[in-house]
Amino acid sequence: MDIDRIAVHESVAKACPLEAMVAALQGSDVPVEAVGDDASFDAGDCVVTFSPRDVFLDAAWVHGIRAGYDEFDVAAYETAGTALTNSTGIHGDTVPETVVGYLTAFARRLHVYRDRQGDADWTHEPYEAPFTLTGERVCVVGLGTIGQGVADRAAALGMDVVGVRRSGDPTENVERVYTPDELAAAVGDARFVVLCCPLTEATEGMVDAALLETMRDDGYLVNVARGPVVVEDALLAALDAGAIAGAPLDAHWEEPLPETHPLWDHESAIVTPHVAASTNRYHEDIAALVQENVERATRGESLRNRVA
Repeated sequence: MDIDRIAVHESVAKACPLEAMVAALQGSDVPVEAVGDDASFDAGDCVVTFSPRDVFLDAAWVHGIRAGYDEFDVAAYETAGTALTNSTGIHGDTVPETVVGYLTAFARRLHVYRDRQGDADWTHEPYEAPFTLTGERVCVVGLGTIGQGVADRAAALGMDVVGVRRSGDPTENVERVYTPDELAAAVGDARFVVLCCPLTEATEGMVDAALLETMRDDGYLVNVARGPVVVEDALLAALDAGAIAGAPLDAHWEEPLPETHPLWDHESAIVTPHVAASTNRYHEDIAALVQENVERATRGESLRNRVA
């Protein structure tokens, strides 16, 4: 595959400054330029983008700057012969660090005190409310790069770590690995259930009312995967009924989350706007991955993270 141009689509601005991404990709023999929706492409182009466009199918290769690629029509790329790669593997620090923040906030009640700060409210939480993470069980659903990073950090905090992965193979810092058909058993004793899995036909709606009922009533559901992995009405009902203690959510069913959505007013929820992977070095991490693949393409090698 010969790459004659790297075209950085303006949609990358949803994740990082467009100019920074263009600058980070400079330095090789391949010219780099920013493009908009009016651009056209040919078999010498690599497109770096946040969002899909039909016209990208005319390029040789499209790189999505997110780990998730469910918005891209994989079958269409395969039919067109256009390579599609994603950015899995670069979020092994950022997202797990965010998850640790969620766990710590709920355990130490930091989110409650932050809310009260604006009212100069010195009220202490009830004696039984705060707890320590040490000795608590966390179930990590999906043990890829992100899930492994969560498991490593949870183990370092002294937590009891179990996980769920398709293969069921053992992994470092996870005491027991369950398969997806054992999901209910995996989450049953966990204080925290952390969703790190991709959105697929198998995982869409995976966390439904029945699964939420198996969770502890003092348990928390953490979603850094995709919104549709969880059945929205079921989660809202569980929060309203106190069937679970809370839910820190970075992935939502509709983004941006509508202003009228009930989650905004839920003290038992922490809502972040899909920023768990955000870092001021994001453009550098993406550029390094793209440049590696440009070199691979030049040598006739397979592309890293190719999904179509």
